Amino acid sequence: MSRTTAKRPAKEPSLPKDQGPKRRRQVTTLPEQLDGDDCREAISFLIHTPEEASVLEKMKMTFQYRQDLVHDPERSADVFKTFPRFLDVKGLVNQDFNLLFGAETSSKLLNKWDTTFKLKIIKEATQLTPSTDLCRLVKAAERHPQSDDWDSDMATLLLLLHLLPPTAGRKKTKISPTDAADRMVLFHKSCSSIDERLKEREGKQPFILAVGRTRNKIDTYYVAVDKQLIPCHHTSSLSAFDELFKCHYVFNLSYDESLVQLYTFVQTTVFNIDVTSTDESPRVRELRAKILNDNV
Repeated sequence: MSRTTAKRPAKEPSLPKDQGPKRRRQVTTLPEQLDGDDCREAISFLIHTPEEASVLEKMKMTFQYRQDLVHDPERSADVFKTFPRFLDVKGLVNQDFNLLFGAETSSKLLNKWDTTFKLKIIKEATQLTPSTDLCRLVKAAERHPQSDDWDSDMATLLLLLHLLPPTAGRKKTKISPTDAADRMVLFHKSCSSIDERLKEREGKQPFILAVGRTRNKIDTYYVAVDKQLIPCHHTSSLSAFDELFKCHYVFNLSYDESLVQLYTFVQTTVFNIDVTSTDESPRVRELRAKILNDNV
Protein backbone atom coordinates (compact mmCIF):
# COMPACT_ATOMS: atom_id res chain seq x y z
CA MET A 1 0.00 0.00 0.00
CA SER A 2 2.69 2.45 0.99
CA ARG A 3 4.61 1.81 -2.25
CA THR A 4 1.68 2.71 -4.45
CA THR A 5 0.31 5.63 -2.47
CA ALA A 6 1.39 8.97 -3.83
CA LYS A 7 3.60 10.89 -1.49
CA ARG A 8 2.15 14.03 0.01
CA PRO A 9 3.93 17.14 -1.19
CA ALA A 10 6.31 18.49 1.40
CA LYS A 11 4.78 21.39 3.26
CA GLU A 12 6.60 24.58 2.46
CA PRO A 13 7.71 26.49 5.51
CA SER A 14 5.53 29.53 5.99
CA LEU A 15 7.43 32.78 6.03
CA PRO A 16 6.36 35.31 8.64
CA LYS A 17 4.41 38.12 7.02
CA ASP A 18 4.92 41.70 8.00
CA GLN A 19 2.09 43.00 10.13
CA GLY A 20 0.94 46.39 11.23
CA PRO A 21 3.27 49.26 10.33
CA LYS A 22 5.86 47.05 8.58
CA ARG A 23 3.40 45.68 6.03
CA ARG A 24 3.73 47.11 2.52
CA ARG A 25 0.29 48.26 1.43
CA GLN A 26 -1.13 48.59 -2.04
CA VAL A 27 -3.12 51.82 -2.20
CA THR A 28 -5.69 51.67 -4.96
CA THR A 29 -7.09 55.20 -4.88
CA LEU A 30 -4.52 57.97 -5.08
CA PRO A 31 -4.34 61.46 -6.54
CA GLU A 32 -2.07 61.93 -9.56
CA GLN A 33 1.41 60.57 -8.77
CA LEU A 34 4.62 61.93 -10.25
CA ASP A 35 7.64 59.91 -11.36
CA GLY A 36 10.96 60.45 -13.10
CA ASP A 37 12.01 64.04 -13.75
CA ASP A 38 8.59 65.37 -12.72
CA CYS A 39 8.95 63.75 -9.30
CA ARG A 40 12.50 65.05 -8.82
CA GLU A 41 11.36 68.53 -9.80
CA ALA A 42 8.50 68.37 -7.29
CA ILE A 43 10.84 67.25 -4.51
CA SER A 44 13.18 70.18 -5.25
CA PHE A 45 10.20 72.54 -5.31
CA LEU A 46 9.02 71.21 -1.93
CA ILE A 47 12.29 72.09 -0.26
CA HIS A 48 12.15 75.75 -1.26
CA THR A 49 8.51 76.84 -1.47
CA PRO A 50 7.16 78.88 1.46
CA GLU A 51 3.51 78.17 0.56
CA GLU A 52 2.02 75.48 2.81
CA ALA A 53 -0.86 74.79 0.41
CA SER A 54 1.65 73.98 -2.33
CA VAL A 55 3.59 71.74 0.07
CA LEU A 56 0.45 69.76 0.92
CA GLU A 57 -0.40 69.32 -2.76
CA LYS A 58 3.09 68.29 -3.90
CA MET A 59 3.42 65.91 -0.95
CA LYS A 60 0.25 64.17 -2.12
CA MET A 61 1.70 63.83 -5.62
CA THR A 62 4.95 62.31 -4.32
CA PHE A 63 3.30 59.90 -1.86
CA GLN A 64 4.11 56.73 -3.82
CA TYR A 65 7.74 57.74 -4.22
CA ARG A 66 7.91 58.34 -0.46
CA GLN A 67 6.41 54.93 0.32
CA ASP A 68 9.02 53.31 -1.92
CA LEU A 69 11.67 55.29 -0.04
CA VAL A 70 10.64 54.32 3.50
CA HIS A 71 10.25 50.65 2.54
CA ASP A 72 13.74 50.50 1.03
CA PRO A 73 16.16 49.52 3.84
CA GLU A 74 19.07 51.21 2.09
CA ARG A 75 17.29 54.55 1.66
CA SER A 76 14.72 54.79 4.44
CA ALA A 77 17.03 56.81 6.71
CA ASP A 78 17.04 59.60 4.09
CA VAL A 79 13.33 60.38 4.34
CA PHE A 80 13.81 63.65 6.26
CA LYS A 81 16.67 64.74 3.98
CA THR A 82 14.48 64.14 0.93
CA PHE A 83 11.25 65.47 2.48
CA PRO A 84 12.33 67.97 5.17
CA ARG A 85 8.92 69.68 5.19
CA PHE A 86 7.71 67.07 7.68
CA LEU A 87 9.77 69.07 10.16
CA ASP A 88 8.12 72.46 9.66
CA VAL A 89 4.70 72.00 8.01
CA LYS A 90 1.97 70.57 10.21
CA GLY A 91 -0.49 67.96 8.97
CA LEU A 92 1.76 65.97 6.63
CA VAL A 93 1.75 62.82 8.76
CA ASN A 94 -2.05 62.84 8.87
CA GLN A 95 -2.21 63.42 5.12
CA ASP A 96 0.01 60.42 4.32
CA PHE A 97 -1.91 58.21 6.76
CA ASN A 98 -5.18 59.29 5.11
CA LEU A 99 -3.79 58.26 1.73
CA LEU A 100 -2.81 54.86 3.16
CA PHE A 101 -6.08 54.05 4.91
CA GLY A 102 -8.74 56.63 4.05
CA ALA A 103 -10.24 59.45 6.11
CA GLU A 104 -12.75 57.24 7.92
CA THR A 105 -10.08 54.95 9.39
CA SER A 106 -7.76 57.90 10.08
CA SER A 107 -10.36 59.66 12.25
CA LYS A 108 -11.30 56.69 14.45
CA LEU A 109 -9.21 57.42 17.52
CA LEU A 110 -10.25 61.07 17.80
CA ASN A 111 -13.90 60.31 17.03
CA LYS A 112 -14.33 57.30 19.32
CA TRP A 113 -12.06 58.08 22.25
CA ASP A 114 -14.58 59.86 24.46
CA THR A 115 -17.62 57.78 23.51
CA THR A 116 -16.15 54.26 23.36
CA PHE A 117 -12.81 53.98 25.10
CA LYS A 118 -11.79 56.58 27.67
CA LEU A 119 -14.20 55.97 30.56
CA LYS A 120 -13.95 52.19 30.16
CA ILE A 121 -10.13 52.29 30.28
CA ILE A 122 -10.29 54.33 33.49
CA LYS A 123 -12.85 51.90 34.93
CA GLU A 124 -10.68 48.86 34.13
CA ALA A 125 -7.58 50.56 35.55
CA THR A 126 -9.28 51.20 38.90
CA GLN A 127 -9.63 47.43 39.27
CA LEU A 128 -5.87 46.82 39.05
CA THR A 129 -3.75 46.35 42.16
CA PRO A 130 -3.17 49.94 43.31
CA SER A 131 0.28 51.47 43.25
CA THR A 132 1.53 55.01 43.74
CA ASP A 133 1.93 55.60 39.98
CA LEU A 134 -1.41 54.01 39.14
CA CYS A 135 -3.32 56.07 41.72
CA ARG A 136 -1.60 59.23 40.48
CA LEU A 137 -2.67 58.54 36.90
CA VAL A 138 -6.24 57.67 37.89
CA LYS A 139 -6.52 61.02 39.69
CA ALA A 140 -5.23 62.83 36.61
CA ALA A 141 -7.51 60.86 34.26
CA GLU A 142 -10.53 61.69 36.43
CA ARG A 143 -9.49 65.38 36.48
CA HIS A 144 -8.98 65.41 40.23
CA PRO A 145 -8.52 69.06 41.31
CA GLN A 146 -5.37 68.25 43.30
CA SER A 147 -3.62 66.56 40.37
CA ASP A 148 -0.79 68.44 38.69
CA ASP A 149 0.12 65.54 36.41
CA TRP A 150 -0.59 64.91 32.71
CA ASP A 151 -3.96 66.04 31.38
CA SER A 152 -6.89 63.61 31.44
CA ASP A 153 -6.37 62.10 27.97
CA MET A 154 -2.65 61.47 28.35
CA ALA A 155 -3.17 60.03 31.84
CA THR A 156 -5.79 57.65 30.41
CA LEU A 157 -3.41 56.53 27.65
CA LEU A 158 -0.81 55.80 30.31
CA LEU A 159 -3.43 53.84 32.26
CA LEU A 160 -3.89 51.77 29.11
CA LEU A 161 -0.18 50.97 29.35
CA HIS A 162 -0.77 49.65 32.88
CA LEU A 163 -3.60 47.47 31.53
CA LEU A 164 -1.33 46.23 28.73
CA PRO A 165 2.10 46.22 30.37
CA PRO A 166 5.39 45.39 28.63
CA THR A 167 6.29 41.74 28.19
CA ALA A 168 9.82 40.36 28.36
CA GLY A 169 10.16 40.31 24.56
CA ARG A 170 13.29 39.26 22.70
CA LYS A 171 15.63 41.01 25.13
CA LYS A 172 14.27 38.89 28.00
CA THR A 173 14.16 41.89 30.32
CA LYS A 174 10.80 43.13 31.47
CA ILE A 175 10.35 46.76 32.43
CA SER A 176 7.55 48.38 34.41
CA PRO A 177 4.68 50.34 32.81
CA THR A 178 6.10 53.49 34.45
CA ASP A 179 9.48 52.99 32.75
CA ALA A 180 7.77 52.10 29.46
CA ALA A 181 5.77 55.34 29.64
CA ASP A 182 8.99 57.29 29.03
CA ARG A 183 9.27 55.50 25.69
CA MET A 184 5.87 56.86 24.69
CA VAL A 185 5.93 60.42 26.03
CA LEU A 186 8.60 62.63 27.58
CA PHE A 187 7.99 65.93 29.34
CA HIS A 188 10.47 68.66 28.48
CA LYS A 189 10.59 71.88 30.46
CA SER A 190 10.29 74.74 28.01
CA CYS A 191 13.27 76.70 29.36
CA SER A 192 15.87 73.95 28.71
CA SER A 193 17.59 72.66 25.56
CA ILE A 194 15.59 70.32 23.34
CA ASP A 195 18.69 69.28 21.39
CA GLU A 196 20.35 67.96 24.53
CA ARG A 197 17.22 65.98 25.37
CA LEU A 198 17.15 64.40 21.91
CA LYS A 199 20.83 63.47 22.08
CA GLU A 200 20.17 61.51 25.27
CA ARG A 201 17.61 59.36 23.49
CA GLU A 202 18.67 56.19 21.69
CA GLY A 203 16.80 54.19 19.06
CA LYS A 204 14.61 55.18 16.12
CA GLN A 205 11.18 54.39 17.56
CA PRO A 206 9.05 57.53 17.69
CA PHE A 207 7.85 59.15 20.90
CA ILE A 208 6.01 62.29 21.98
CA LEU A 209 8.02 65.22 23.28
CA ALA A 210 5.70 67.43 25.34
CA VAL A 211 7.16 70.90 25.87
CA GLY A 212 5.75 73.19 28.54
CA ARG A 213 6.05 74.63 32.02
CA THR A 214 4.52 71.61 33.79
CA ARG A 215 3.04 68.31 32.67
CA ASN A 216 -0.50 69.67 32.81
CA LYS A 217 0.43 72.90 31.01
CA ILE A 218 1.93 71.77 27.70
CA ASP A 219 2.49 74.48 25.09
CA THR A 220 3.69 72.33 22.16
CA TYR A 221 3.67 68.65 21.25
CA TYR A 222 6.17 67.07 18.86
CA VAL A 223 6.65 63.54 17.61
CA ALA A 224 10.36 62.76 17.75
CA VAL A 225 11.59 60.35 15.05
CA ASP A 226 15.29 59.48 14.81
CA LYS A 227 16.23 62.70 16.68
CA GLN A 228 14.09 64.83 14.37
CA LEU A 229 11.04 66.77 15.62
CA ILE A 230 7.74 66.73 13.75
CA PRO A 231 5.40 69.46 15.06
CA CYS A 232 1.98 68.05 15.90
CA HIS A 233 -0.98 69.45 13.98
CA HIS A 234 -3.03 70.22 17.09
CA THR A 235 -2.17 71.13 20.68
CA SER A 236 -3.93 68.30 22.51
CA SER A 237 -2.31 65.22 24.00
CA LEU A 238 -4.79 62.90 22.27
CA SER A 239 -3.99 64.40 18.85
CA ALA A 240 -0.29 64.03 19.63
CA PHE A 241 -0.74 60.34 20.41
CA ASP A 242 -2.83 59.98 17.24
CA GLU A 243 0.10 61.32 15.19
CA LEU A 244 2.60 59.23 17.16
CA PHE A 245 0.73 56.06 16.23
CA LYS A 246 0.41 57.12 12.59
CA CYS A 247 4.13 57.87 12.27
CA HIS A 248 4.84 54.13 12.52
CA TYR A 249 2.88 53.55 9.30
CA VAL A 250 3.95 56.68 7.44
CA PHE A 251 7.67 56.03 8.06
CA ASN A 252 7.62 52.19 8.20
CA LEU A 253 8.75 51.97 11.84
CA SER A 254 8.38 49.01 14.17
CA TYR A 255 6.58 49.42 17.47
CA ASP A 256 8.84 49.90 20.48
CA GLU A 257 9.17 46.47 22.08
CA SER A 258 7.88 47.66 25.45
CA LEU A 259 4.80 49.28 23.84
CA VAL A 260 3.82 46.47 21.47
CA GLN A 261 0.74 45.44 23.46
CA LEU A 262 -0.56 49.01 23.71
CA TYR A 263 0.04 49.81 20.04
CA THR A 264 -1.43 46.48 18.91
CA PHE A 265 -4.60 47.23 20.90
CA VAL A 266 -4.85 50.69 19.33
CA GLN A 267 -4.17 49.22 15.87
CA THR A 268 -6.74 46.41 15.94
CA THR A 269 -9.36 47.66 18.39
CA VAL A 270 -9.43 51.40 17.71
CA PHE A 271 -8.31 51.74 14.07
CA ASN A 272 -9.40 48.23 12.97
CA ILE A 273 -6.21 47.73 10.96
CA ASP A 274 -5.14 44.15 10.04
CA VAL A 275 -7.54 42.72 12.62
CA THR A 276 -7.56 39.15 11.27
CA SER A 277 -3.86 38.94 10.39
CA THR A 278 -2.21 40.42 13.47
CA ASP A 279 -0.75 38.32 16.28
CA GLU A 280 -2.38 39.53 19.48
CA SER A 281 -1.61 38.51 23.03
CA PRO A 282 -4.43 37.02 25.12
CA ARG A 283 -4.30 40.17 27.23
CA VAL A 284 -5.05 42.39 24.23
CA ARG A 285 -7.95 40.17 23.15
CA GLU A 286 -9.33 40.07 26.69
CA LEU A 287 -9.22 43.85 27.11
CA ARG A 288 -10.89 44.39 23.74
CA ALA A 289 -13.71 42.03 24.71
CA LYS A 290 -14.18 43.82 28.04
CA ILE A 291 -14.24 47.30 26.55
CA LEU A 292 -16.33 46.61 23.46
CA ASN A 293 -18.87 44.52 25.38
CA ASP A 294 -19.17 46.85 28.37
CA ASN A 295 -22.18 49.11 28.05
CA VAL A 296 -21.35 51.15 31.11
